[in-house]
Formats: sequence, structure tokens, C-alpha cells
Amino acid sequence: MDIKDIQNLIKFVSKAEVSEVKYKTKDFEITIKTPLGGNEVSYMQQPAVYHTAPQPSASAPAVSSAPAANTADVAADDDSKFVTIKSPMIGTFYRKPSPDKDVFVNVGDEVSNGKVVCVIEAMKLFNQIESEISGKIVKILVDDATPVEYDQPLFLVDPS
Repeated sequence: MDIKDIQNLIKFVSKAEVSEVKYKTKDFEITIKTPLGGNEVSYMQQPAVYHTAPQPSASAPAVSSAPAANTADVAADDDSKFVTIKSPMIGTFYRKPSPDKDVFVNVGDEVSNGKVVCVIEAMKLFNQIESEISGKIVKILVDDATPVEYDQPLFLVDPS
């Protein structure tokens, strides 16, 4: 079983929402445990946004009357032109290959398809995460040495 097979197994287990999976062959054994087995699980609730703007009539010109009080809405609109690099697995996000080395990428750096942008540690394996697009790093969305979830946004890239 190679690293890609292990990554695919981790993805499968996270999507299947099971608490534990054991896979064993004559020379290899792997156990994957998820928080669903009764361990503590933390959830972040997204704030609900309600707009009660009146609907324009068919003869009236279209005017946006949505309030701009929520800065998260404004930031989401600004980020819509960027492409997101997401985590392909659950693990711990690292910006450096090792503590004594430089970071893989900084804000403003150009990345190309296949360039390593970070490392995610999963079950004592350090998986290099490569960019699937070319462009400029606009924003780093995760702090170094923090846990990440499957499909969690890591970087925003301006493809232009």
C-alpha cells in the first residue's frame, strides 16, 4: 500500500462517517480512528445572514438594497475571483518542510501547477500538498501547526 492508497483510505473513512476502520494484510496493518467514536468533537457554527430587503417590482429599476453591515459578506464577495487550494485530508497543517527550514510559500509568491505549497501530517506521515493551479498566493487561511479538516480551504490563489 503506497501513500496515495493511504490518502484515499483516509478520504473514504472521513466521508463514510465511521468511528474506526482497521485494514490488515500479511505485512501491513493500519487503523484509522475518527472523532465519531465518542471523543470530543468541535463544531464551528457559521453565522446566519438574513436579508429582509423588499423585492423590486417588474417596472422598477433593479437596485441593490442589501445592507453591507456584515464584513464577512463583503470579504466573501472580494474572494470570489480567487481559486481556493483545499486540504485533501485530515491532519496537521505545516507551512515548512521542517522547523529549521523556510516556508514553502508566502503571500505574494507565484505558484505553478505541481509546486509544493505545504505539508499535512496524517498518522505520522508528512504529505506534500501541491498546487493544482498557477497564480499568485493572495491569502493563507490556516495558521502553521494547526489541525485541518478534509476539504478545508488552505490558500487563496489569484489565477490571473
